Amino acid sequence: MKFARPFFLVAAGLSLLGMLAACTDHRDNPDDIRRRTAEATETMRRDTKAVVEGVKEGMSNNDKTVNINRASREDLLRLPGLTEREADRIIDGRPYDHTQDLISRRIISGAEFDKIRDRISAER
Repeated sequence: MKFARPFFLVAAGLSLLGMLAACTDHRDNPDDIRRRTAEATETMRRDTKAVVEGVKEGMSNNDKTVNINRASREDLLRLPGLTEREADRIIDGRPYDHTQDLISRRIISGAEFDKIRDRISAER
């Protein structure tokens, strides 16, 4: 029994060493590793730049208000929670003097208006 435990540890160590050797590609030279690293770094840089541009665009779109007297159906549908039916009703009810006309004319509910009030205007 005294020899079983050390034998097990030696066998496990050799097995681990064999797995490491199998995972290592002996054909890789330092130049190949540097090239693959440079390619991966360039891909990450390009992807990160695309994400940053997308975030910038998304943030700038949130700052713009939608003029309910002139907006296209697509622009209205970009407003949070607005349905196609509500967008069509807004277009059909034009012109508006104030954004609150959407509630007083029963175009949309007060709850829907609260979601978009900061993102709309009623300029003629």
